This record gives sequence, structure tokens and C-alpha cells, in this order.
Amino acid sequence: MGQQFIFFLLRWLLNSLGFWVAARIFNGHGITYDESQGLSLFLMFGFVLSIINVILKPIIVILSLPAILLTLGLFTLIVNGLMVYLAGQLVPNVNITFWTAVLAGMIVSLINYVLTNLIDFQSRGTYER
Repeated sequence: MGQQFIFFLLRWLLNSLGFWVAARIFNGHGITYDESQGLSLFLMFGFVLSIINVILKPIIVILSLPAILLTLGLFTLIVNGLMVYLAGQLVPNVNITFWTAVLAGMIVSLINYVLTNLIDFQSRGTYER
């Protein structure tokens, strides 16, 4: 139970960081947000995105499995973008277009992938060949 909670907290922080990077890149070009809220806005967005990814994303992936197989996995980019778009609709003071959400989903996924592997590499302490 404790390790799952730590994993969720890690995902929450990484999703928040990923959206912060995406919001900085696309600020005014598909993503608008209330800058006066500062860090709390990104933490709230990361939390909502983490909850959506835990509850809704597995259902959407199963339902869209034919499209994912037909496109050799590229449709997962659209699924990730849909999750970011839904989080943007649920968090107040965040406006995001769908195609910008797809690009933001790519950035969030890339940051999650790199930092999770870096943390996993650091926790092992050795390099496996």
C-alpha cells in the first residue's frame, strides 16, 4: 500500500511538472491559464490528470484497442491527448484546445518516461547491460 501511494505521488508531481513545461511552451497558443494561481494550479492539474489516468484511461484504451492496433499504437497519442484535454476541462482557469492537448500529452509522457527511468536507474545504483 505504501509503495503504491509513493508511486501515485511521484506520478502526480511528474504530471504537474510535465504540464508546467507544456504550458510554458504553448502559453497563448492553445493553452491559457490564470498565472496568479501559481504552483497550486499546476499541482491541481497534475492531481486531476493522475486520477483520470488511473480511473478512465484503462477503459478508454480497451475501448479504442481496434484503433490502436490499426494505427500500430499511434492512436495512444490521441488517447493521452484526450486525458490531458479532460483534465483541462475539469480544472478551473485552464483552457486548452484538443490538438494542443495532444501535443501537451506527448510532452507530459516524455517527461514522465525520462524522469521515471532516471529515478529507477538511481534507485538501482548499478548500470545493467
